[in-house]
Amino acid sequence: MRGKFITLEGIDGAGKSTHHAWLIDFLKRKGIDVVPTREPGGTPLGEKLRALVLSEPMHLETEALLMFAARKEHLDKLILPALASGKWVVSDRFTDASYAYQGGGRGLAEEKLRALEDWAQAGFRPDLTLVFDLPTEIALQRLAETGHRPDRFEQESQAFFERVRQTYLFRAHAEPGRIKILDSTESLHNIQKKLEGIILAYLF
Repeated sequence: MRGKFITLEGIDGAGKSTHHAWLIDFLKRKGIDVVPTREPGGTPLGEKLRALVLSEPMHLETEALLMFAARKEHLDKLILPALASGKWVVSDRFTDASYAYQGGGRGLAEEKLRALEDWAQAGFRPDLTLVFDLPTEIALQRLAETGHRPDRFEQESQAFFERVRQTYLFRAHAEPGRIKILDSTESLHNIQKKLEGIILAYLF
């Protein structure tokens, strides 16, 4: 029986990584064999491409091509084999991030992203996508409070992140069956209770 593929999305600072770790633990407690991963990355080559994308200045189309190159490798080497063996895969970001960041944030034409998606994924999509939504000013404040050195994306303007956020919301409203929005201004406990309800309702 094929496993399930869950992706977590949202602007930087929305708490995605915290919820990714919690969801992995929750699924394991339910007896599910789960593989955690992230994008860009997930494979040795993908991690090298991640380092380039997050640090090196580059043309927008180069950025998008590298994202999908890492994604193709990710699918071939990790995601699809794990799902075929019955494991669940939970990824911190996937293709919705390309539409949000390279499309909404940077302005790459949607038809170019669709062409890359069709080529790299051949119709493959997540079973469930969780979007953690947070006002941009709060997200940027949270990022500043972490104290870590910001990467190339985290250095972007509030206007950039607002465009990214609105693209996520637009996609969620267009695909309510796949994409679920969670309000990241709520307490950690409340968000986790809602996550638990979503997982139990949609995937068991």
